[in-house]
Parts: sequence; structure tokens; C-alpha cells
Amino acid sequence: MPANSKYLNPSFWPRFSKITAAIIGGFIVSILFHLAIASWFDHVNVIITSTYSSLILWIGLMIMAFLAKSGWKIWGIYILISIILAIVIFYGKALNPLV
Repeated sequence: MPANSKYLNPSFWPRFSKITAAIIGGFIVSILFHLAIASWFDHVNVIITSTYSSLILWIGLMIMAFLAKSGWKIWGIYILISIILAIVIFYGKALNPLV
């Protein structure tokens, strides 16, 4: 039984934006999230924990990207989250230089 044609997207760019947002954007957000935690807490424990939790977070972000209606909108959300996490990393390193 073929898929319903209203759910198929024939255009290349929306499909490409969802796939890249899922793979690249999800990976960047997942890694920046764990770096932000490591900048505020003991980085050794975070690195050990991030071995599995980053994979789980990345898979969750991939699923979220494919459930979104627009790939460009999810790219914007991932970029906004990345900027916020980069600011958290910056202030974490500035306020906790010994951690």
C-alpha cells in the first residue's frame, strides 16, 4: 500500500533542511548542552555521563526535527538554542574558571 500523497514532500529543499537539521543541528545542540553543563559542574563526571545521554538527546532532537512541519523553522530553533547554550558556556567559564 503506497503512502498517502498529501504526506509526501516532492520538493528537495524542505526534505534536505529536515535531514540536515536532524543530523547536524541535533548533534550540535546535544554537544553544546553537555558542554554547558560541564562549564558549571565537574567536567569529568559530565563527560562520563554524556557518553550515553548525548546519544539519547541527539536521537530525541532528530525525532523532533522530523516531526516539525518546516525544516527551516527547526533550524532556527536549533540555532537559537545553540546561541543560548554558547552564552551559558561563556558565563560558566568566566564565573567558574576552576571547574
